[in-house]
Amino acid sequence: MSLSIIAFAVLIVAFAIGSFTRINAGLIATVAAFGVGTLVAGLPITDVIAQFPSGLFFILIGATLLFAIVRINGTIDLLAYWAERLAGDRKILVPVLMFLLTAILASAGAFTPAAIAIVAPVALALGMRFGISTLAMGLVVVQGANAGAFSPVNPFGVLANVMLEDAGASADSFKLYIYCFVFNAVLAVLAYVLVQWVMRRRNLRREEGPVSTGSDNDSPAAGASGQEEAMPSTESEALGHSTSRSDTALADTETQASQAPVKVAVTPMRVLTLLGIGSLLILTTVFGLDVGVASLIIVLALICLDPGVQKPAVENMPWSAIILVTGIVTYVGMLEEMGALEELQAGIESLGSSSVAALITSYVVAVVSAFASTTGTLGVVSPIVTPIAMDPLLTPIGVVTAIAISSSVVDVSPMSTSGALLMASAQPRMSACSSGHFSFGRWR
Repeated sequence: MSLSIIAFAVLIVAFAIGSFTRINAGLIATVAAFGVGTLVAGLPITDVIAQFPSGLFFILIGATLLFAIVRINGTIDLLAYWAERLAGDRKILVPVLMFLLTAILASAGAFTPAAIAIVAPVALALGMRFGISTLAMGLVVVQGANAGAFSPVNPFGVLANVMLEDAGASADSFKLYIYCFVFNAVLAVLAYVLVQWVMRRRNLRREEGPVSTGSDNDSPAAGASGQEEAMPSTESEALGHSTSRSDTALADTETQASQAPVKVAVTPMRVLTLLGIGSLLILTTVFGLDVGVASLIIVLALICLDPGVQKPAVENMPWSAIILVTGIVTYVGMLEEMGALEELQAGIESLGSSSVAALITSYVVAVVSAFASTTGTLGVVSPIVTPIAMDPLLTPIGVVTAIAISSSVVDVSPMSTSGALLMASAQPRMSACSSGHFSFGRWR
């Protein structure tokens, strides 16, 4: 047991270093797999190398390269333009369309951080123009990405489907996708309504506060109409004050200038790219072709049609995420090879109740995923979930769905990649705090 404790401790250290430094946890895990595997467990190097997830590697390469091309050739800009035109002046459609756009991207195979990075700047800008809270719109975008994250062609879905397959329930793959989609759609609605209500109350209190203390000579016209309001003290308050009944002339000018969406042309290459994404879904879900192989076929076809996208697409691939996922999964494979996971499974089974074991595992996964990679966390927990899911008192689809939701619902944490991307997308539109640290005032 002591060897297993050492092996798990090394994995925890790798996660900790990856979370609080710029060193890739997957790279640490890869090197540690050879160190722990050969020096501690006495495994041959060839056995450790054999744990590298080659199938998952091709899936990650194909999916990320395809969506790098989608972003570079402007297909994403076209989709955002269509969404803005469709919304028109109907405010309620904006969060719905942004949710669906992010969900579609994730469902088609885009990494959730990639989908968020693509949609968040557009969504937050549209939200600001329509007077929607930045926080509310950010939550909608993240839940949209999570809604599509467990499709059979998404890296999250691939890892979750491994759990289903190991538990003998591979036929429930589509059910997993639907369950996660519905859960995140409901959560997005609740989050949007709640945040908008809270922000509206805050803004109303801000409007009412200065009435009794403001100078009557400052704005006689406003006083006569009963609409007096102290100007916000910072630019961030001005931008976030979505229900304000008065604003600066500069803000009015900027708002009027941004009313018309910037037209994005429909080019043959963008149409072919959309057809390629649709073909990916058909090849993988209808014909059962491997996701990585199907993605690479479509990538090759698009590059042949437009060779100029190859170099920037390869350069813009999330190599750090690919190294992270494959490194963690390699280390987990080494743990399984040395028998450490069997000991952990025995410890979980000793709890005496599969329901309690599933609940504890879900909470542990949620806590770890809030500070680390969701893909890495799913890779680590996959072998542990299998014996729980196979318990006759539980259903594999129920257990795996709980684990999937627990691992992804915490992605709004600022410590996670998705939360950090939202912060980065909102920051340019908000004035920086003088103290240099995060303030809730940025999320209005």
